[in-house]
Amino acid sequence: MRTIVQRVASASVEVEGRTVSEIGPGLLVLVGVHESDVESDADYICRKVLNMRLFPNDKTGKAWDQNVMQRNYGVLLVSQFTLYGILKGNKPDFHVAMPPERAKPFYASLVERFRKAYNPESVKDGVFGAMMKVNLINDGPVTMQLDSSQSSKNKNDTERET
Repeated sequence: MRTIVQRVASASVEVEGRTVSEIGPGLLVLVGVHESDVESDADYICRKVLNMRLFPNDKTGKAWDQNVMQRNYGVLLVSQFTLYGILKGNKPDFHVAMPPERAKPFYASLVERFRKAYNPESVKDGVFGAMMKVNLINDGPVTMQLDSSQSSKNKNDTERET
């Protein structure tokens, strides 16, 4: 799995002109699912994202000291297969992304994993497969890329690019 994690002051998702999810302060997590991802990849991403110390501790003044759960902030998950896009000339190719019929239930299980590991009311998501407008106010800005441990997948991606 590949994620882009952004610390936000607020974020929301619109589908067909209607807001379907929104959070105040917290993390916006764009999620790409690789064709060979398994449950251990989802476990890793969930654990790492929820425990990333991306927030300051207001009591001690320490930067990079608290995670989203310690601050009781929101998490907005948004599926984004384009995170596994590879340019073939000038055209993107998404062949390493998990096909939608498998990715949809896999992504849904990731959302549930976040809700069980944290607070169900604090975890929101977009609409899988929909054309979404993601609005955010980046806080910092702070943006991190996080991949699940997939050394063999990364090797395969590189081989396919050449």
